[in-house]
Amino acid sequence: MAIASKLQEYMSEHGLRYDVLTHPHSHNSMETAQLARVPGNCLAKSVVLEDDDGFLMAVLPSTQHVQLGWLSKAMQSNLRLASEDELSALFADCEPGAVPPAGIAYGMRMVVDDALAEQPEIYFEGGDHEKLIQMSCEDFMTMMEEAKHIRFGEHYWRH
Repeated sequence: MAIASKLQEYMSEHGLRYDVLTHPHSHNSMETAQLARVPGNCLAKSVVLEDDDGFLMAVLPSTQHVQLGWLSKAMQSNLRLASEDELSALFADCEPGAVPPAGIAYGMRMVVDDALAEQPEIYFEGGDHEKLIQMSCEDFMTMMEEAKHIRFGEHYWRH
């Protein structure tokens, strides 16, 4: 599969510079980072949530998980995970589980964890499980300019 069409159109329209890296097929973001040999804290992952106002894409490093309570409080909303069926409908141009962190290209509100702004470059799924988009942090943050920027992730190894 190629890069998701909506993602590619969005990046092209906004003049974002990027490279495409190929890696062996992966099943989750941590495995993707390992197989692609990129730092997990530089790999942005997407978690799609919903509330009474619709869908919200949360973007954070692959080494973290969404603290739903924190994020719900920060967004003043009762957030819950979107269902697999909803994700398939929203991201028809992507393989299941390979949602690019470009909710804006899909008409979705976004929130990004500030931890990503600390990285020199960012990697993310391009719509399938064998390609990563690589771009400078500057270009990635341009893509995130309409997103709310807060800290809402927590490292997996914390209790």
